[in-house]
Amino acid sequence: MKTTFATALAFGVSLSPAFAQELTVLTAGDQNMVDYVNEYLGPLFEAEHPGVTVRAVGTGPGDAGSQKILERFEAQAGANASVWDTDVAVVHEKFAGPMVTAGYLAAYRDAITTGSLVTRANADMALGAEVKGYVMPMFNSQTALAYNPAMVETPPQSYDALKAWAAEHPGQFGYNGIKGGASGVSFVMGWIYAYGEGDAAKLMNGPFEEAETGKWDKAFDELAAFTKNATLTAGNAGTLDMLAQGEIAIGPVWVDMFYSWKANGQLPEDFRLVLPEPGMPGQPMHYVIPEKAPNADLARAFVELATSPKVQAEGIVERFNWYPGIDAGHVQAELPAETWDKLFTDVTPDQLAARGKPFPIAPYNIAILEAYERHLAQ
Repeated sequence: MKTTFATALAFGVSLSPAFAQELTVLTAGDQNMVDYVNEYLGPLFEAEHPGVTVRAVGTGPGDAGSQKILERFEAQAGANASVWDTDVAVVHEKFAGPMVTAGYLAAYRDAITTGSLVTRANADMALGAEVKGYVMPMFNSQTALAYNPAMVETPPQSYDALKAWAAEHPGQFGYNGIKGGASGVSFVMGWIYAYGEGDAAKLMNGPFEEAETGKWDKAFDELAAFTKNATLTAGNAGTLDMLAQGEIAIGPVWVDMFYSWKANGQLPEDFRLVLPEPGMPGQPMHYVIPEKAPNADLARAFVELATSPKVQAEGIVERFNWYPGIDAGHVQAELPAETWDKLFTDVTPDQLAARGKPFPIAPYNIAILEAYERHLAQ
């Protein structure tokens, strides 16, 4: 029988190599997610827990990586395995709800000290599914409008202001439509939140009602007219590249990509961001713990460390330019002033909390993309 860390402490047993434990972390996402655990977070945890080895296993980028984790859980549940082979998993937002609904996850958030540091709604509702208690955000990625201040003297603080600016500056706003990257998709979703005649909260939280999809025609007609005055770019990187070259003045980008390009010298240092009202979508990656994790106590301790203010500051903000998964106010004291100013001057924590929106739930998301294609055939 495997001896847990908690049991070893209770009996005064030191964890020798004979009792060494391996904490298995499955993570969807790019290789940098695996490297983050193996090269940074894992060694920190191992130093605090002698005898424990952290092993990260990447399942692949994008939704496919999270789908593989879901299928792994399904297989073990179907086999009635009493103990599963995963302690912690990092999954995309859209997969958290199905995992909770299926009963695959442990409700652990209230059992860790950092659980109370989370304030964004996406830790409670994940694309219409209630996940409160079952997830802790690893980080929050966010879209915003990047702009060249030499070409945009007064950055638009709302979609209305952006429409007015773009009408006076034809071709200077650029986005990728819905092709080649989610920054353009995010802009379109924000447009429907702003101008759709239905209930934006229902799009984000559900339930899905077919009648709601008939309330967007006017918004899409206006978006079609707006897009005729815009420049279509070749994806997330394409928008940033056209900004860098001065071919456009403003466009939607992923915040972490924006700061990475600035750090690499691919964008001028004076380029800025603005998150317009009523907001644009972003999305978190979530830490989850299987209900039948082999090392549940260690798993909770691992997520607690990973979502602590110090690790969120050093690991998430400074290393990757991501927004923290916990409330940014808890991270400020752990960051150099210049790092805080870089990430939170243009988009303040209050703005992020108010204007950082989730993507619509899946049925509305699909319906909006299909409606875009009908109205703005590319």
